[in-house]
Amino acid sequence: MEAVRLETERLVLAAPTDADIDAITAACQDPEIPRWTTVPSPYSREDAAEYVRLTGEWWADGSQAVWSVHAGEELVGSIGLHHITPHDAGGHAELGYWVAASARGRGYLVEAARSVIDWGFDELGLARLTWRAVVGNVPSARAARALGFRYEGLQRQLLTGPRGRDDGWVAGLLPTDDRAPVAWPVL
Repeated sequence: MEAVRLETERLVLAAPTDADIDAITAACQDPEIPRWTTVPSPYSREDAAEYVRLTGEWWADGSQAVWSVHAGEELVGSIGLHHITPHDAGGHAELGYWVAASARGRGYLVEAARSVIDWGFDELGLARLTWRAVVGNVPSARAARALGFRYEGLQRQLLTGPRGRDDGWVAGLLPTDDRAPVAWPVL
């Protein structure tokens, strides 16, 4: 699959490049990113270079679509559709993201995610998107809720990462959902 560039009113989403390595490295020094994601800690420049290399492979084989999110010249986050299943099987993927500490609270994540969600449903023909997060990751849950995801439950020991296994919250979004936020029992 060819890497796709997406643009919103304030943001440009493009496949990560070598030019992003230093900004990715700096952003991933924030302890909140590895706390809630599978990003390694400590995070090195070599980790960022490997991430950029892997995202190119993922785009090429169609397994994942990952973007660096830029507001002007500033890298404000990363977002992707992970574990994309074949489209002819009614396809689904998992939405994942992180936001640089300096960019939080500006609405960039929801703006970028809306563009990614539209692309996944409209261009890939996905039948479902899943969101998962470590229990307690309230900022991520609030963003998913704002995007219209429907809370589907807690799964014990669902998520694996550098810390081991964590309980996970799960939510889903269908192309037919109206995307209006609904009540979540965990928020």
